[in-house]
Amino acid sequence: MERRSFLRGAVIGTSAAALGGTLWRGAAIAAPAQPGAGPYGALGAADANNIRLPAGFTSRVIARSGQPVTGTSYTWHSAPDGGACYADGTGWIYVSNSEIDPSGGASAVRFSATGAITGAYRILSGTRQNCAGGKTPWNTWLSCEEVDRGYVYETDPWGAKAAVRRDAMGRFKHEAAAADPVRQTIYLTEDTTDGCFYRFTPTIWGDLSSGRLEVLVAGTATSGPVTWKTVPDPTGATATRNQVSGAKRFNGGEGCYYADDTCWFTTKGDNRVWQYNVAAGTIELAYDDSLVSGTAPLTGVDNVTGSSSGDLFVAEDGGNMEICIITPNDVVAPFLRIGGQSGSEITGPAFSPDGKRLYFSSQRGTSGSSSAGITYEVTGPFRA
Repeated sequence: MERRSFLRGAVIGTSAAALGGTLWRGAAIAAPAQPGAGPYGALGAADANNIRLPAGFTSRVIARSGQPVTGTSYTWHSAPDGGACYADGTGWIYVSNSEIDPSGGASAVRFSATGAITGAYRILSGTRQNCAGGKTPWNTWLSCEEVDRGYVYETDPWGAKAAVRRDAMGRFKHEAAAADPVRQTIYLTEDTTDGCFYRFTPTIWGDLSSGRLEVLVAGTATSGPVTWKTVPDPTGATATRNQVSGAKRFNGGEGCYYADDTCWFTTKGDNRVWQYNVAAGTIELAYDDSLVSGTAPLTGVDNVTGSSSGDLFVAEDGGNMEICIITPNDVVAPFLRIGGQSGSEITGPAFSPDGKRLYFSSQRGTSGSSSAGITYEVTGPFRA
């Protein structure tokens, strides 16, 4: 069990003894993260890319929208959004969505073992407003359309196989996806103010052509046990989120990340990071900006990823243009800040397979236009 889950479990156990039947009455028994000193120390002065980082970390620009990716002839897409990394021999690949409508899609950048860029190419075309997505255990990229009755597309990060539309995963305003290889299911967020949280269980693990789409059902409390009910019509002829009575509503579902029997997902409408404890079948708050002591360091909660140390890295859509870290000890602190880009948002955080490099984008760069996106790499002593 991850340390964060263990600590909260201890709090919940104590509360259960004290409160008896009042155990799941909302946020009172949750233990959301609080501001504190991050594991990497304070942010330093802005570097040449106008990024403030802790000591020992450096940044570089990987690609700019509308310009050839460094060392290649491939033109990087507009509005870079969700992303993920894949091992590629001794090197790796970073994939990135394009959140424009029409002609969104996704692209990839290939790196050598030393981090040199060796290629860039398109992996998905002809789709709409591809926002976030998720990596599968069989090394494909799920690219999600953030439009009404949008689809999920399964793509090949190597660009060798054609992308496939996965109708069985439902038609709604998709945002992010995260795979649970233990229970062989995939969690999905929905980016609307009254959205839901879903899971898709394929008939055969590794084949997303058919399966069961379910929606999370619970009361209005922020903590407590949950159940799942099957969505009757994944085609979305009737809005998917309105098909099941009692489906729990989430205010603007965004990022989604799974590790160690836990699925974290974010909601931008209320600046929360949620924790679905899979083994226990419960949800609770990992972070809520309205429940912190003092000034909230993390606002505009959006994309999320994690490191091997158990740290969560949460990107801001607005806020201070920061990526903040939430540690397993429930401390939240800024990890980096981009200056001079207040009209943008940070998207697509993902670690290289060795955990030594963090990739992400500023979707609209310095001008605030989707044609001005910038994709970055940060290298440094990330803790294992």
